[in-house]
Amino acid sequence: MNENIVKRNRLLAETVIKGLESRNMTGYYAGNKEEALKKALELIPEGSSISMGGAMSVHEIGLSEALKTDKYNFIDRDAYEDKRAAMLAAYDADVFLSSCNAMTSDGILVNIDGNSNRVSAIAQGPKKVVFVVGMNKVCPDVDSALKRARNVAAPINAQRFDLATPCCKTGKCMDCKSPDTICCQFLITRFSRHKDRIHVILVGEDLGF
Repeated sequence: MNENIVKRNRLLAETVIKGLESRNMTGYYAGNKEEALKKALELIPEGSSISMGGAMSVHEIGLSEALKTDKYNFIDRDAYEDKRAAMLAAYDADVFLSSCNAMTSDGILVNIDGNSNRVSAIAQGPKKVVFVVGMNKVCPDVDSALKRARNVAAPINAQRFDLATPCCKTGKCMDCKSPDTICCQFLITRFSRHKDRIHVILVGEDLGF
């Protein structure tokens, strides 16, 4: 990666981390995927029960595979015949893993969800939430973060699942009410009432969508 981009990411991450701290959340900076994986494992005690949504960033740093050992109780949603049971198990997990669709430079997290299991677990339930967020998702403010979530993350995810939504064809949000829409619930996390619950690992690489 270009050294100027590396420097910019590191400096911007310092601002984001200060913003997170002001919102009773904890931020960390990892320069690459390997550092991000190491930090995530430091935050997850052995023996923990762990669940996650469909976070590509978590997969991309190798975290989901690293947790599929006897050291952890990883709730693998793909291994459940009853997907609802797997989703409900997440609410009582020690750790929930996620990314975000976008976040602001002063530490506000923005997420859009279809089934809403992910945003509901972020808001309430699991004892700890660990986010893995590439610096490509950092936006100047809430308005631009919402625009990114709706016009970048949502269309790509809809295309990934081959859904029958207008954004699959146009590549941008059409504010649809399609039965397949994944823009059902919007969650803006601006403060955590519970200290040490939300942890955000910022990664100096592009991750996810």
